[in-house]
Amino acid sequence: MKPVKSFVQARLSREGVLGLHLTLGILFLSLATWTFADLAEDVANGEPLTISDARFSNWLHAHATPWLTKVMLVITNLHSTVGITTMSLLVAIYLWRRKFRRWVLGFLVTVYGGMLLNFWLKGVFQRARPHFDDPLLILSSYSFPSGHTMAATMFYGALSAIIISQLRDWRWKILTILAASLMISLVGFSRIYLGAHYLSDVLGAIIEGAAWLTLCLTAFETMRRRRRGGSSLKHNE
Repeated sequence: MKPVKSFVQARLSREGVLGLHLTLGILFLSLATWTFADLAEDVANGEPLTISDARFSNWLHAHATPWLTKVMLVITNLHSTVGITTMSLLVAIYLWRRKFRRWVLGFLVTVYGGMLLNFWLKGVFQRARPHFDDPLLILSSYSFPSGHTMAATMFYGALSAIIISQLRDWRWKILTILAASLMISLVGFSRIYLGAHYLSDVLGAIIEGAAWLTLCLTAFETMRRRRRGGSSLKHNE
């Protein structure tokens, strides 16, 4: 029993290299991956969820208004591949100049790695985009999962993690998370509203993004703690 107790205590330690951060990371990653797999299976098999997808998209398209369409186009264009790439490079440059250099590689790997993962998954599922007689957008690529939403999840998720690491007040931390969630939701909604994606495409991208974000943050935090532990050991010697 003692070895088991020691193992559990080590996994729940806030300071250990393989402690609480890794335990929570693995649990959340497992949950997000399972949820994404379940959603993807429903999409691939044409489950009732896909019927709800079509109804929701048709309803939004039927209630589109010129002013809202303009707003949604601005949001969606800002978070295109070019937009996310530009914003990510600007953030990386800012982090480097402000001496937060340990975050630069993790931030870029998280964002661009997630975008590559999304591109690969689109090829795997090959889901056709919504079709309308009078479309607001015309796109020929695949639909599931949403690339714009995935990129936004990576960008705002990684950015909020960096900001939160510098905050002490829990209220500001919650506000940061809410702001990031709002931006991701706006991007996702813009894609559904404009007829580029179904609701399940957006949900799949958010879940997929949460899994990838968790994997990256957990991996980089584990490596940081391992390096810090190694440096402390050398210092003590």
